[in-house]
Amino acid sequence: MPIRERLLAAAGVIGPCVFIADWAILGTRAKNYSPLSDAISELARMHAPTRPAMTAGFLVFSAALPTYAVALRHSLPGHAWKFAAANGVATLGVAAFSLGTPTSGDIHGAFAGLAYASLAATPLAASVVLRRGGHEALARTSIATGLACAAALVASVVGPDHVHGLLQRVGLTMGDAWIIASAITMMRGSDTASRPAASQMDADPAG
Repeated sequence: MPIRERLLAAAGVIGPCVFIADWAILGTRAKNYSPLSDAISELARMHAPTRPAMTAGFLVFSAALPTYAVALRHSLPGHAWKFAAANGVATLGVAAFSLGTPTSGDIHGAFAGLAYASLAATPLAASVVLRRGGHEALARTSIATGLACAAALVASVVGPDHVHGLLQRVGLTMGDAWIIASAITMMRGSDTASRPAASQMDADPAG
């Protein structure tokens, strides 16, 4: 993989790591806030003392994911890169329409839902290409990650309020961990997972 592609892939490590570190540190230090029951977005609520730092974490992540998606597109044919890019755009929407204003609630929730869905869809879409390339173990891992991520994020919405924050963090961390792992693989110059499938995908203009 060319140096440029590796630098683009590095965004897939930087963005999620900054985001995770941000909500983890702020969540433990914020007053009247529980990481177990409160959503990450509460840290970026209007007038919250943690708003500037948490918003910065959202913005770093939202810029990093489309950048990483460019590298993913070149390394792994298929549609996974589209979901990764969409996740960055949706996260930007989450940051732009923060909680605490009369008009932001529903819009914020819509962007959060899109962010959840696109994050879980990224490894699921990647598994299709990995399986076509004969990488069954990687495909199964990606499927398991995507499904577990989706299950945790759905549970964070419809499940008990007292573990809402915990379930959200579990779901996001699983999805982000897949992104980090795939980015590291690309940075090491290993794109062999896509090569066996490349000839099959060349005929697919949408890939």
